[in-house]
Amino acid sequence: MSLKIRVYSDYICPFCVITKGIFEEAIEGKDVEVEWMPFELRPEPVPKLDPINEPEKMQMWDRFTKSIGSDMKLPRVSPNPYTNLAFEGFHFAKEHGKGKEYNDRIYEAFFKEEQNIGEIDVLAKLAVEVGLNGEAFKEALETRKYKNVQREALRHAYEDANVKVVPTFIIGNKRIEGYTDKETFEKAINDEYANDVSSRGYGVCSIDGVCEI
Repeated sequence: MSLKIRVYSDYICPFCVITKGIFEEAIEGKDVEVEWMPFELRPEPVPKLDPINEPEKMQMWDRFTKSIGSDMKLPRVSPNPYTNLAFEGFHFAKEHGKGKEYNDRIYEAFFKEEQNIGEIDVLAKLAVEVGLNGEAFKEALETRKYKNVQREALRHAYEDANVKVVPTFIIGNKRIEGYTDKETFEKAINDEYANDVSSRGYGVCSIDGVCEI
């Protein structure tokens, strides 16, 4: 039976996207069932973060990337957009069998192409690129068809899963929070029947807007 893994992340969290690649390498060829779970770090009306204009955050990110040998830069879309509409789009994509493709494209669009994923027109264009019906997608976002679905997803993350930082990976009975290496993921998968043990790496963003190494 496939090992079920839940990944809680936010599209604007840099630790999420950089850890996503490591995680996907770790699960390649393994019998796992991954469910990507929405988690908004800064839901409306919480003020948006503006990392490009906050030197301390930029310096923290530079230290982190140097420590892991990465040259990834933060996107210049600042203040960061709210991600509620992007996640409502994810629910549409998931319902139409394109959840992973959409998820991958949104991360790529924000972090590699510096597209504003808080805008409906941008999201609709990206949806078409992964094979979704652009008009139906745009209508769903404009009418907020998935607003309550996303609200329930957040309630689940906060209350049921007790997620406080992202990325959070729940692998069987084990919880891994934050940036970690491929070996840690592989060990967690191999120990799927172990007792509930928590492991927290470094490089997380919390719901109070604090990112730490």
